[in-house]
Amino acid sequence: MAADSDHYRPGETPEDGLAALDARVRRDLTVIDYPRHDWTPRLTRDGEPVLDVAIIGAGQGGLATAFALKRGNIANVRIFDRASRGGEGPWVTFARMITLRTPKYVTGPDLGIPNLTPRAWYEARYGAGAWEKLDKIPRGDWQAYLDWYRAVLDLPVENDRSFEHVAWEDGLLRLTFRDAEGREYRYLARKLVLATGIDGGGRWHVPDFIRQALPRAQYAHTSEPIDFAALRGKRIGVLGAGASAFDNAATALEEGVASVALCLRRRVIPSINPYRWMENAGFLAHFSALSDTLRWRFMRHIYELNQPPPQDTFWRCRRHPTFSYHTGCGWTGARMEGDEIVVQTPDGEMRFDFVIIGTGFAVDMALRPEIASFAGSVALWRDRFTPPEGEDSAVLAAHPYLGESYQFLPRDAADPLAPMLANIHNFTFSATPSMGLSGASISGMRFGVERLARGLGRDLFVADGAWHLDQLLNYITPELVSLDPPDA
Repeated sequence: MAADSDHYRPGETPEDGLAALDARVRRDLTVIDYPRHDWTPRLTRDGEPVLDVAIIGAGQGGLATAFALKRGNIANVRIFDRASRGGEGPWVTFARMITLRTPKYVTGPDLGIPNLTPRAWYEARYGAGAWEKLDKIPRGDWQAYLDWYRAVLDLPVENDRSFEHVAWEDGLLRLTFRDAEGREYRYLARKLVLATGIDGGGRWHVPDFIRQALPRAQYAHTSEPIDFAALRGKRIGVLGAGASAFDNAATALEEGVASVALCLRRRVIPSINPYRWMENAGFLAHFSALSDTLRWRFMRHIYELNQPPPQDTFWRCRRHPTFSYHTGCGWTGARMEGDEIVVQTPDGEMRFDFVIIGTGFAVDMALRPEIASFAGSVALWRDRFTPPEGEDSAVLAAHPYLGESYQFLPRDAADPLAPMLANIHNFTFSATPSMGLSGASISGMRFGVERLARGLGRDLFVADGAWHLDQLLNYITPELVSLDPPDA
């Protein structure tokens, strides 16, 4: 996008605008910098430093959490991400929408600081006039905003660190990582935040009848890299009713495939987006305080509605005459016949050259290698809540049942891993039934991050209460330094 030159001073460039914004952000942070010193003790064990908080994931949720902790003067924090710099999160990897789905005026990572908002960044980069004309924020710009956010706040991220394992070592968390070269890295931490996104509580789901019947080169999940250029001229089948299924269908059509047939089990394409209703401060800030029954009923309805494709995404597909959609047409089987994929549906067989699976994700912590070792100890909703008759949901029941600061709770209070679970905080999408929209959602990020950061700070202070008392008892810095009359 070109800069809106009508809204810059003569000779000013977008780079000048961003430099000026950087200065305003730093001034804002200086103005509100109170108290002005870190307060957690710097611990070591056998000479090895101990992090107060380790955050897994340098996407929007992980970055915002680190900033919230910094605002609370908790500086002994590090963020780890398996991606190289600039490739964190979905925005420049597998997200294939043109713009975000949230309204452009959404806030979140800024934590209430106006010069840190997406709007402030966008106006500094493109001009105020461009913001006024903007409908929704392009996803590439959202990644650029997050990159700027990380840089201007000087957040401590280590890239190329794939999280592999966590263990409990005498009251501390032992974290193991590996880089792309296979080298191992080990850290100790008091607190662990999992900010690993949509699939952080399980994995992306591909139906068994696809995985077991088709060669791996013949299908891809919407969350995976797809060489769309290699699909030109081919017949593509897409399975799914959600926005990502339509995003991938549109991308394939734009890259010149012969045709796309999008199939969904539902009789009607979803049209109501519950996320727009959820974007009110009462729900975003206080949902987690509701009773289990109310939370269950809210989420059961929300999950059943799902998110529809936005209107512009649907039109992005429909403008292509080679696009078709088929409702009430869930796939029931698949096989290969020569080079063709044959899919069984209630309406008969369909034939494709390649299929894209947009069936979302499965919540099952045992499927996540880095947390599988303790998954069996975590309380799930089915362990803590029995829904009223006729209101069952196997999907909701599989989600972790979390404490008030996103911490895992033990299935059995006597479990030896219970103390470890209390120090692992789940800021992934799987927190939604317990906490509402949070780390993996832009809409609820600010409210979730603030709750999480307060909980982390509270736990650290309480754990060190005796140490803090000792610091007070040994505090001898005088404020009254003279009993003499002041100089004339």
